[in-house]
Amino acid sequence: MNGRGDRAWDFAPVGVAVAAGTIAIGYVRLMDAEGDSPRAWFLGGLVVASVLAGYGAVPSAPRRAEAIAVSGVILMPLGILAMFSIGLPILIAGVVAIAFALKTREESVAP
Repeated sequence: MNGRGDRAWDFAPVGVAVAAGTIAIGYVRLMDAEGDSPRAWFLGGLVVASVLAGYGAVPSAPRRAEAIAVSGVILMPLGILAMFSIGLPILIAGVVAIAFALKTREESVAP
């Protein structure tokens, strides 16, 4: 047992993954409604961050703290860049990802 009980998922990274995925869908819909096309790099960043957080949500996944941290590192600048529209929820998801990655890293190092 890894100290987390028998949970199949950790909820914080699941929330980050769901938030990033939902924001990606909302971004595509918003851009479509405005008659514009979404920026591939922005959408790609949201999707990659969502996938990494989803991977890191599994307690038995190898290098999960690193995956969650990378997710946060991707989300935080995207949130800052989009601050005047959809940036705040992205930034919050990035902060949650980084905080959870640090907590997970400390737990794996502690005896």
